[in-house]
Amino acid sequence: MEKIICILCPKGCHLEVDPDNDYAVKGHSCPKGMVYGREELKNPVRVVTTTVTIKDSTLPRCPVKTNGMIPKKYVEQAVRLLDSVVVEAPVKLGDVIYKDICGTGVDFVASRSMAKKA
Repeated sequence: MEKIICILCPKGCHLEVDPDNDYAVKGHSCPKGMVYGREELKNPVRVVTTTVTIKDSTLPRCPVKTNGMIPKKYVEQAVRLLDSVVVEAPVKLGDVIYKDICGTGVDFVASRSMAKKA
């Protein structure tokens, strides 16, 4: 029996998931908790948020996030991919900064528009 806390809503239900019993979930107070408990043990995925260096902007870093979920096992590798990425201002919200993270088909996109320094 695995114990996890559901993060899909503010309730934070304490779930018990039994991988030996077809991932049966106890402790959820809504259907989302049941799905989350199963998926968190079978194939945990995350949205990743971080920053990249930006040139010619008023701020030195541009916030980015994945435009979908990536497997949790790729999170650290995905963030390291951005270590050498430098974008040039201006950047618009939603611009693709890094395409196809770790072969997942998910991209890092700008999560904020950033103007060019005047």
